Amino acid sequence: MQVIVIGGGAAGFFGSIACATANPDARVTLLEASRKPLHKVRISGGGRCNVTHACFDPVELVKHYPRGEKALRGPLTRFQPRDTVRWFEERGVKLKTESDGRMFPTTDNSETIARCLFDSAIELGVVLAKQSPVVAVRKDATEFVLTLKGGETRRADRILLATGSSPKGYQLARELGHSIVDPVPSLFTFNIVEPMLNDLAGVSVPESIVRLPEAKLSQSGPLLVTHWGLSGPAILKLSAWGARFLHDRSYRTPLVVNWLPKHNPETLRQHLLFTKSNSPKKSIGTFSPVELPRRLWLYHLVRLDIDTGKRWAELSKKEIDRLVRQLLQCEYSIAGKGIFKDEFVTCGGVKLKEVNFKTLESRRCPNLYFAGEILDIDGVTGGFNFQNAWTTGWLAGRAMGTFTVSSEQ
Repeated sequence: MQVIVIGGGAAGFFGSIACATANPDARVTLLEASRKPLHKVRISGGGRCNVTHACFDPVELVKHYPRGEKALRGPLTRFQPRDTVRWFEERGVKLKTESDGRMFPTTDNSETIARCLFDSAIELGVVLAKQSPVVAVRKDATEFVLTLKGGETRRADRILLATGSSPKGYQLARELGHSIVDPVPSLFTFNIVEPMLNDLAGVSVPESIVRLPEAKLSQSGPLLVTHWGLSGPAILKLSAWGARFLHDRSYRTPLVVNWLPKHNPETLRQHLLFTKSNSPKKSIGTFSPVELPRRLWLYHLVRLDIDTGKRWAELSKKEIDRLVRQLLQCEYSIAGKGIFKDEFVTCGGVKLKEVNFKTLESRRCPNLYFAGEILDIDGVTGGFNFQNAWTTGWLAGRAMGTFTVSSEQ
């Protein structure tokens, strides 16, 4: 049996390895368009590779996927982060868990993961063909015929499309009878044109709540001020859940930030009034009663035109009310999107109803399989997108190697 995997990323490698493991007699070829396979693995997590997330309950795990939650329920009961950890440890790669649940190799070097995948594939006899872009695929009565750039043709009994967000991958899927949900960016930062805010670049808070009021969406988590606007896990999660809404609004819509989520308006108001009565002679600008970086506290005062040289005793009730609103319902206007490092994630791809998620085989084209980001599945930041690649790659590879055919096909 000849199996061809198109796409040398995380899902493609994992699918190739799973197929060769399930069927040692299968001839597995991995075609990668570029000279450098596993590029996203190498750059992810700041070069450390955020392999997965320490969420070992599939019911909770699927809640981290804005698109694909329902489709992944079954697959994640069969190969979840605990299985990912075990798979890498069996090959000598240990993972560690950081405080926010993200898991990295103990080496803090993404090359550890890339090398493990590469060596595992080669050891199992997978043939890696770099600089081999596929430009067309057609299905004959019994096999697939692939045309490579330059005119070379290859034949396969089964193929796995694991081309990520590549437009060429979507084109190949269409040629084989599939519908594509138009891809749009996910996981990005927000551009906010406000010089006073931008001057705070580097300032962060450990907890915040950010809302897109017109979309009725909110997320919580750490928040980071950048020289172009706002970033951090809270913003990235919000961008993922609001990806299509934001795209439809041309990335221009109101944003509301709660800088002190442990407070409600009444508790914060009482806290500020307590400070006014118990520290009346202290300067508002030098004495902050809330847990915010000093520069951020001063920013809020200046944004409200409150004299930072005032003493707390001089602060009026109206100013206190304004300060409460500023800290808990701070309004901004999103003026565009930035990028999240070099890790480009999209929502959109092959329609999930056209795929059998017991095997990842196409419901439209027998012996065609999918894995990874080519599917209309995307997760929030934190290792969830890689887990989708491992899970779908493993299931697709196993199915291709063991000739599993679902009765639902």
